Amino acid sequence: MGVRASNVTESADAEHSGHPPSPEGSAEQGALKAGLKNRHLSMIAIGGVIGAGLFVGSGAGIAKAGPGILVSYVLAGLLVVLVMRMLGEMAAANPSSGSFSTYADRALGRWAGFTIGWLYWFFWVVVLAVEATAAATILTGWLPAVPQWAWALIVMVLLTATNLTSVGSYGEFEFWFAGIKVVAITAFIVIAGLAVLGLLPGSEATGTANLTEHGGFLPNGPGAILSGMLLVVFSFMGSEIVTLAAGESAHPEKMVRRATNSVIWRIGSFYLGSILLVVMLLPWNSKAVVDEGPYVAALNEIGIPHAGTIMDVIVVTAVLSCLNSGLYTASRMAFSLGRRGDAPKSFSRVDRRGVPMIAICSSVAFGFVAVIFNYTSPDTVFQFLLNSSGAVALFVWLVICLSQLRMRPMIERDTPERHTVRMWLYPYLTYATIGLILFVIGYMFYDEEGREQMVMSVAVGAVVLALGIWLQRKHGGGEKAAEAQQAAKR
Repeated sequence: MGVRASNVTESADAEHSGHPPSPEGSAEQGALKAGLKNRHLSMIAIGGVIGAGLFVGSGAGIAKAGPGILVSYVLAGLLVVLVMRMLGEMAAANPSSGSFSTYADRALGRWAGFTIGWLYWFFWVVVLAVEATAAATILTGWLPAVPQWAWALIVMVLLTATNLTSVGSYGEFEFWFAGIKVVAITAFIVIAGLAVLGLLPGSEATGTANLTEHGGFLPNGPGAILSGMLLVVFSFMGSEIVTLAAGESAHPEKMVRRATNSVIWRIGSFYLGSILLVVMLLPWNSKAVVDEGPYVAALNEIGIPHAGTIMDVIVVTAVLSCLNSGLYTASRMAFSLGRRGDAPKSFSRVDRRGVPMIAICSSVAFGFVAVIFNYTSPDTVFQFLLNSSGAVALFVWLVICLSQLRMRPMIERDTPERHTVRMWLYPYLTYATIGLILFVIGYMFYDEEGREQMVMSVAVGAVVLALGIWLQRKHGGGEKAAEAQQAAKR
């Protein structure tokens, strides 16, 4: 069953107008191995929404919007739930290692799959550099005898090795990384909840006082909700990884359906639940929220000893998890692009273990270069990389919505038996989601802090889009001939 699922997935992935799938097991384009177990997929789905940004970056959002950051998280979480529902509908019906890039290719055209695939790859290879540097900073504090650049090199080499070994190695590492994150955030919710209720020894019930005092629930006005949303929306990037990983599992349809259905409680408990407890325990304008991080500040307020060290361990785990998943995700997107002829053909080669070695090495090579720029040109080249990839999450979500509008009728017509996940209130809720994403994009142009990031992201996106359109026109004749041949067969 596992081999069959993998073969079906990769054949579908290669099925491109004008680009028929290569023979299974050929030297150039073999099949990815279905080496991820159900427990791997389950933990990838759960851990995908818990990143270092939650533990550290959420402090900036609280400082920006006050207790109103909860509304920002509700809006951003709602957006992710709706987008994941749409993606789940397409992925359950047609699992693919290219996920939304493959669906955009079929639904909107080759230019769309090419553009969003490469932008997504670009996003994750930049993330590799960011997370490697973050891990190195903490590890240097523990062992200052080892220089920071050496720690960055060590973590990159270690996680590259796990990805090169087998997809099962990636899954096993991610299972434990994600497990630690889940245990940590669950423990925080339990301890902080008891402290809020005054049930911990030496604690007094705080109730909801901090939600309404210190300037009220919206101390910086309603507009701060949108500014806060810009800060938190990107922390949800990663929830879609499970739809890429499902293509390397024995039962992809089942796992995608389960992950999609559970995204609501995951966001509700891990994000909203924990942030609610933070702003109930501490005044939103407490200096410690930004300086120490919201979770460390909350634990110190409760009186948990060594809270900073505990959180450093958890953050390092979250960073390593993000590195592990980022390399996996970038390599699988590169592999999918290679199979569809939108990347060098060598990206689609797999070794005898079913691992796309060249796609992995190419992705990590860019990550290494970005790490070097982070040390040599942090305020120029590396800042450009950060800003030009910053809005990719919004572009990905927008393309998922547009693809689902076109794919839904195709699924109902061609594979109705696999239409096991359905977007609610189609097409009206899909249009509403598109409207919300466009509104956020527009607000980023208006917002002083988000404008530079959006302008650079749009500029890079426009270049990739122009290249995608040129490639589609260049191969247009071959695609039309292939479509005509398929029509004749039908």
